[in-house]
Amino acid sequence: MDLLLGEEIEKYSKNVKPARPKPCYLWSVADVQKWFKRHCSEYFQLYSHLFIMHDITGKCLVRMTEATLIRLGIKDPLHREAIWREILKVKLKADTQEMMEIEMSSLMLS
Repeated sequence: MDLLLGEEIEKYSKNVKPARPKPCYLWSVADVQKWFKRHCSEYFQLYSHLFIMHDITGKCLVRMTEATLIRLGIKDPLHREAIWREILKVKLKADTQEMMEIEMSSLMLS
């Protein structure tokens, strides 16, 4: 009986596709903090409170500019440049994903 159950679970797990990560524009403040800690770890202790204080969500993050980072309080140009570079990577990834989804939906309509 246990062997049969194990086989069913194995068969089911092969057919289930892994869930896609949540798009960055749907990230909560906590999600942005998680991203910031992972991708900007050397600046997390210095600036994470600014992102929390200003309620920076994923939607805000992808709309940011370097000027926004200055207004947030990130004055050091080297820190700002490094954080900006990571934000640009997130934007690029989101834009690429959106373009792929548009392309896939247009292919399905054809």
